[in-house]
Formats: sequence, structure tokens, C-alpha cells
Amino acid sequence: MVENSQPVVPGVQEHPSLALVNSVTDQPGSRRHDDLADPVAATAWLVDRDLVAPEAVLYEHCRGRLAELRAELRELFTAHVTGRPPKPEAVAALNRALTSAPGAMLLRHHPTMGFSRSADHPATQVVENAMAVIAEDAAALLAGDDASLLAACESDSCQWFFLRTHARRQWCSNRCGDRVRAARAYARRHAVLSEQTS
Repeated sequence: MVENSQPVVPGVQEHPSLALVNSVTDQPGSRRHDDLADPVAATAWLVDRDLVAPEAVLYEHCRGRLAELRAELRELFTAHVTGRPPKPEAVAALNRALTSAPGAMLLRHHPTMGFSRSADHPATQVVENAMAVIAEDAAALLAGDDASLLAACESDSCQWFFLRTHARRQWCSNRCGDRVRAARAYARRHAVLSEQTS
């Protein structure tokens, strides 16, 4: 389950690719927060989204690969929402992630839990499987029916993406909308006070 301290951003629950791109906050004047800051945090992020088993262990190399995929997805999403062609390297990185994981999900049986399916691969391939799921989601999002809904938050201090649930929606969350409205109200009050003192 994803932490409740994060704002509700349309599309993030349904699309792990959006969640990955939004897993870092780097706003001017505030401290950087990265959900993939170290292997433990990256593992927790993947476990919270059911992309790896709770007993999975990621190493720094795996965390780095996940962070690299995040940067490439950010490039693809930015290109999409701005209407410019994406960098070919970003498309190639997504395609590598799509094809790097073994395709066979093996059938398992647990005496008390019954049947389930999971991939059987060593530690380095655990992240490849998760990256393939994220890459598949990103490819489906960018080339599917929801592609026109993908938007970048219009708050100057935000770098997140979301699915536009309403044609007039401008911000990824109420938090960003409240900040923008408060800044506008402050600017109006400051302008009025400046005029009165002139």
C-alpha cells in the first residue's frame, strides 16, 4: 500500500509508470525527496506496488537501473505532453526494459494460499521483471486511449505528471492547486498594497 502522506494524483494508482516518474520531488526552495534514494527505499517502493515480493532484496546496481528508467520515462512523458519528438535513447531504453525480463510466469502452489504465479529469477532479474511491468504500462499509456489524458502539472514548482480527469484540471493534486491559488492571492494583495502606498 502506498503511503498516505503523498497527495492523491490521478492515474498514479492505476499506472506504475506514472508512480515511478513521480517518485522524486525536487522543488525549488525545498528539500529533494526521492522514493528510490537507496536500495532499501527502492525495494519498499516496489513492494508497495506489488511489483516485487516482500522478501525481495535489491542492490545498488538494481536501484540505479530503476532510477535510470525513471529518467527515460520522464523524457518520454515530457516529449508527449509538449508535443516534441522524444530522444531516441529514451525510446530504446523503454524497449530494452520491455524485453529484458523473462516472459514465463511459473505456476506455484502453497499449501495454505493455493495457486499463484511468479517469475523465477535471480536477484538481478527481480528488478528487470519489475521494470518490464513498468515499461509495459508506460508503452500502453503513451500509445493507448489514455494518452490524451497525460498531462504535466502546471504548478511552476512541480515536476509531476497525472491523468487529466477533467478538461479544466491543471494541477496534479489539490496541494499544488492550493499553492498556486495562494500565491496568486498573495500577489494580488501585494499589488493592491503597492498601489495604495504609491
